[in-house]
Amino acid sequence: MIPVLLHRFKIQAGVSGLLMGLLAVFMIASPATFLGPRIYISFASTIPFVTILALGLTFLVIAGELDLSFPAVMAMSGLTFADVFLKTQNPLLGWIAALVVGAFAGYLNGLLIVRIGVPSIIATIGTQFFWRGLSSLLADGLARSMAPVRETWLHHVFVGRIGGVLPAQALWCLGIALLLMLILNRHIFGDHVLFIGDDIRTARLMGINTDRVRILLFTFMGTMSAFVSVMVCMEMANWWPTQGEGYLLLVFAAIFIGGTSVFGGEGTIYGTLIGAVIIGIIEAGIISAGFSGFWTRLVHGFIIVASVSVYATVFKTGR
Repeated sequence: MIPVLLHRFKIQAGVSGLLMGLLAVFMIASPATFLGPRIYISFASTIPFVTILALGLTFLVIAGELDLSFPAVMAMSGLTFADVFLKTQNPLLGWIAALVVGAFAGYLNGLLIVRIGVPSIIATIGTQFFWRGLSSLLADGLARSMAPVRETWLHHVFVGRIGGVLPAQALWCLGIALLLMLILNRHIFGDHVLFIGDDIRTARLMGINTDRVRILLFTFMGTMSAFVSVMVCMEMANWWPTQGEGYLLLVFAAIFIGGTSVFGGEGTIYGTLIGAVIIGIIEAGIISAGFSGFWTRLVHGFIIVASVSVYATVFKTGR
């Protein structure tokens, strides 16, 4: 029974083993840091942002698509939240406005890719520049201080500290992961996404509205980008023109380390969740062990290449 389960969930077992191995190494190399609770509370406040973005993008990658514009969508939607909140002092109104902007940006990506036929990598590179440039232009290159947001109820709901310790964003992350896991594995929409990624022509012959599904996926990714952007603004009580920069490689790393196939048609939400945790702990582990932070990108790159190579071999031999 156990060998059968291990074969069925080989990707999940592999990424879980990688996480436990890294934690063991870091605990041995830096026991003062990794055997205490403080570092894990810190992880719970920062890792959820990358994770939620990666969870949303996982669906697109499974469907055989890419979205390189989400960091810029974060900047634009974050600016929207900041300006609406500062003018109205209503965080809920700012949150809604930000989600609308994010959803529109994602929908625009979907139209360019699905209706017009621009390859997703090209279309989203273009919209990346567009939204980044527009946000910088509207903000005049200046940051927005949002100190009053810390006193609002929405701040406590999204990024407050439960019991004065546990960051609320960690619970949001786990809840979103559970919901998306159910959709991918137990809902017909998840089946449609998997079929499209495996073979879009066959999916069309099966009667799946592939255009609608793909547009929904891009719209969803835009919405998730806005959602995370608002959480980051509230956590930092600030918006800055470079918001979202630095997330792109981390998000893709989490997805590919988590076992989602670069070829589409294969992927797990659990794998992405654990992959994001792995990416989140690497830098702290390297620095705590006494190495320079410059090692971080090298280790990230090695783990990404190794993981993708292993999974590519597994998927190839498994078909």
